[in-house]
Amino acid sequence: MTKMRILLVEDELDLGTAIQRTLSQQKYIVDWVQNGTEAWGYLESEWTHYAVAIFDWSLPGLSGIELCQRLRHRKNALPVLMLTARDRMEDKVAGLDAGADDYLVKPFAIVELLARLRALQRRSPQLQNQQLQVGCLTLDYATLTVSVQTGEGISQVIILTAKEFQILEHFMQQPRQIINREQLMNHLWEIQSEPMSNVVAAQMRLLRRKLAEYNCDGMIETVYGLGYCFIPTDAPK
Repeated sequence: MTKMRILLVEDELDLGTAIQRTLSQQKYIVDWVQNGTEAWGYLESEWTHYAVAIFDWSLPGLSGIELCQRLRHRKNALPVLMLTARDRMEDKVAGLDAGADDYLVKPFAIVELLARLRALQRRSPQLQNQQLQVGCLTLDYATLTVSVQTGEGISQVIILTAKEFQILEHFMQQPRQIINREQLMNHLWEIQSEPMSNVVAAQMRLLRRKLAEYNCDGMIETVYGLGYCFIPTDAPK
């Protein structure tokens, strides 16, 4: 499954804050910008790869419609959910014709936005896999949980925070590859955030501590001077 990094383009401060907070709680990585021109810069960047985009229709700089049109002109199939206060049928048709995959009229409930994102996930071929299994660990995107298969054939759920879930997913997608601090920062922290310099090491300690509770503490090795490496293993004893 493609990592669920979302580009949110919404210039209403209160709404953008609410959406970003809720999506982060749901283990999405959210880059939130309030200007369409800035959003296009994110979409063109080699450092950002999004699974879904949420565009407001009316934005400073490029509008949500123009962002959609640019994406489709470049044959970019990124799933797009359009947010707008326009509820006329001709407006909905214009949004869909511009390349939006779905359309949500303001005001809306956050739970409906989450449901629309799940629907986009089901429809998008690159987002359909619901589980990632590597060694004895299984990461479930439907329930946002990770479980470990013990030597006795028992599956136990490991309770992780949103960031721990994202870090473990990143390692499970690249087993036996060395991943350094800068790569983790680029992939797993929002662009606008300014995390402390020791945040990666602190998160790694917390994740390892939780894995150790299930005899999985040796899966993430420190490669001194280079970074970290995830070594999948069979069921722990």
